[in-house]
Amino acid sequence: MFTGLVQTIGMIEQRDRQHLTIHCPDLVALIAIGDSVAVNGVCLTATQITDTNFVADVSPETLGRTNLDDRRLKYVNLETALAVGDKIGGHFVSGHIDGVGILNEINLVGNSWELGFTAIPDVARYIVFKGSIAINGISLTVSYCNDLGTEFRVAVIPHTYENTTLKYLHIGDRVHLEGDLLGKYVEKFLKVGSLPTLGMPLPTITPEFLASHGY
Repeated sequence: MFTGLVQTIGMIEQRDRQHLTIHCPDLVALIAIGDSVAVNGVCLTATQITDTNFVADVSPETLGRTNLDDRRLKYVNLETALAVGDKIGGHFVSGHIDGVGILNEINLVGNSWELGFTAIPDVARYIVFKGSIAINGISLTVSYCNDLGTEFRVAVIPHTYENTTLKYLHIGDRVHLEGDLLGKYVEKFLKVGSLPTLGMPLPTITPEFLASHGY
């Protein structure tokens, strides 16, 4: 589990269909073999560590759902896993991205930046106005979205822009998107159906049902 607060920017030194070697001398001291590290928002496991680099294994599933095999991708956001008792300054980020979005707009507004993205429906349903979203592992707040959530914008302060890979993005670039974990559970609970292993019907969630249960 992560919070979406990027600790440093790493550089991909080597990649193949099974491994990523990431140069991050200011972070390796915090990583042990077997630790989870969010790499551009994707949860990977450190399998080798040197004084300046760590190596993470990647599976065909990971490469098929992310842009980590894109040879143009050089710099990545890095965050080590959340420890019990740590401050949660962003929001809960699992590192299991929902899909890839496209950057379609960059505007300088005052001294901050406004970035616009297109999202696929699998992600869009979790995007709400003033809700949280992780973009390349960065916890950001949605400043605008259309009714479907397929088009949305985020406002980015100078500190975040300069200390993450957002500053390297260009129009048309692909980014990793992860919707708010809480929204996914709410969606699951609101669905009408049954518990397949028990054959138990689930009640329909209505205003009357919530009122009768004290909400």
